Amino acid sequence: MPYGIFADIVVLIHLAFVIFAVLGAVLAIWWRWTIWLHLPAFLWAVWIEYTGGICPLTPLENWLRIKGGQGAYAGDFVATYLLPVLYPAGLTRNVQFILAMMVIVINVVIYGSIIYKRSWKKT
Repeated sequence: MPYGIFADIVVLIHLAFVIFAVLGAVLAIWWRWTIWLHLPAFLWAVWIEYTGGICPLTPLENWLRIKGGQGAYAGDFVATYLLPVLYPAGLTRNVQFILAMMVIVINVVIYGSIIYKRSWKKT
């Protein structure tokens, strides 16, 4: 029975990772050292979306659900948990490219503002 609970924990970790990959640059405003954690997460998220890959947390969650007597789902985390809310039609390659671009743009804007503010303070 704990497999279902572990699967739910994996979902929460996955969700936290997605949020961190998209918005983790905000933490760099206060704690510069978080850049070294955020950049790999950001690059991983962009790579997964651009290549159409599946994060290893998805098969882990599915395996835990099957071991717990629940059904697995097809597709990836974003398609299963996030896109039904945002894009009910489902995940397509075009949507994946859009999501990757959103992650890039959000982070370029945040890091750009951090760099701008730091260079402004030096003058």
